[in-house]
Amino acid sequence: MRVGLIRTGNILKVGLKAILRNKLRSSLTMLGIIIGVACVIAMVAVAGGASRSIQASITSLGTNFIMVLPGAVTQSGARIFSGQSTLTAEDAAAIKAECPAVAYVSAGARTGGQVVAGELNWSTAIYGTDVDWPFIRAWNVSEGNFFSETDVKGSAKVCLLGSTVAKSLFPGGGAVGALVRIKNVPFRVVGVLETKGGSMMGSDQDDLVVAPYTTVMKRVMGTTKLGTIHAAAVGPDRVQEAREQIEALLRQRQRIAPGQESNFMMRTQEEIAATAAQNTRTLSLLLGSVAAISLLVGGIGIMNIMLVSVTERTREIGVRMAIGAKGKHVLAQFLLEAVVLSVVGGAIGVLLGVAASTLISKVAGWPVLVGTGSVALAFGFAALVGVFFGFYPARKASRLDPIEALRYE
Repeated sequence: MRVGLIRTGNILKVGLKAILRNKLRSSLTMLGIIIGVACVIAMVAVAGGASRSIQASITSLGTNFIMVLPGAVTQSGARIFSGQSTLTAEDAAAIKAECPAVAYVSAGARTGGQVVAGELNWSTAIYGTDVDWPFIRAWNVSEGNFFSETDVKGSAKVCLLGSTVAKSLFPGGGAVGALVRIKNVPFRVVGVLETKGGSMMGSDQDDLVVAPYTTVMKRVMGTTKLGTIHAAAVGPDRVQEAREQIEALLRQRQRIAPGQESNFMMRTQEEIAATAAQNTRTLSLLLGSVAAISLLVGGIGIMNIMLVSVTERTREIGVRMAIGAKGKHVLAQFLLEAVVLSVVGGAIGVLLGVAASTLISKVAGWPVLVGTGSVALAFGFAALVGVFFGFYPARKASRLDPIEALRYE
């Protein structure tokens, strides 16, 4: 046992001396591994940050969320929006009354416009909603109150501001109770919504104004058709049931015959999350493939340098074999040198990758997520690259004929 440890120590000592003897060449050899590992960590961190951001945005949509979008048609085999809505407020009311798996329903309309408060103005999105909307979207009011059922029925000119709009129009505070003009229609601000942050598409969710859908449709848009219907199931295990109930009811109310395509589209929170997860996986695979190629190039560099080293040290190998060294000792010697180069390069690459991820987050403002799993994977893969690409040169060195090696000049 002790003899084996001494022999291993001698092999390690000789290997380190060989590496340090050619510092520049060793550094250049490690460069491929360093860049590869750094790329793996940085790219996985970007993909992980994007995934976490998307999932947070999906969660911010609300609880057990179901969205009905009007005007769907099929063109070239794909379902797209036609821009013509047949949904009405009566449809939304029927969903709430006749679908037992549905807890909340909000008729909706959306437009854009200029909001003016005193000498300040702000261009934003105008949402018309019902009183159930904050429960569907899990969106609380930070100041004031949400509008009432009476406001909806009476098409009252009241509204709530998103935090971005409130800060832009009322930088000193005091938005609640103030008057604003939306497309030259005066509205009284009854509340300010809490901050939600960015959406999964990168837009600012707080850049909006919310008012009764009846008011927005009649006084701002001049339409009688809904732009969307938002709903929430009574529980996460009944989302699909609620979706089926809504679809059956709307098909009946729209007089759509069996076998005929619906003139509306439906999206659930799970469907949106599944689509986002698929996109994230595709992004991760793409970035991971690019990083893996970098590691592969680094491994080829190690094999190339180790083959050169075997050629340069042929006489040294012959001398060692002549004084009693066996082929397995020479194999271990060169394999150890390759592993040391890849492991040291991997360690430096990990530090560089973490630093690059931090820099990307600060400079570009992208969310990044550096996980211990990605670090361990990159480091382990770097060591595996050293073993894989270092084995052939080491095996070649171990099979040299001692007599021929001693004659080598």
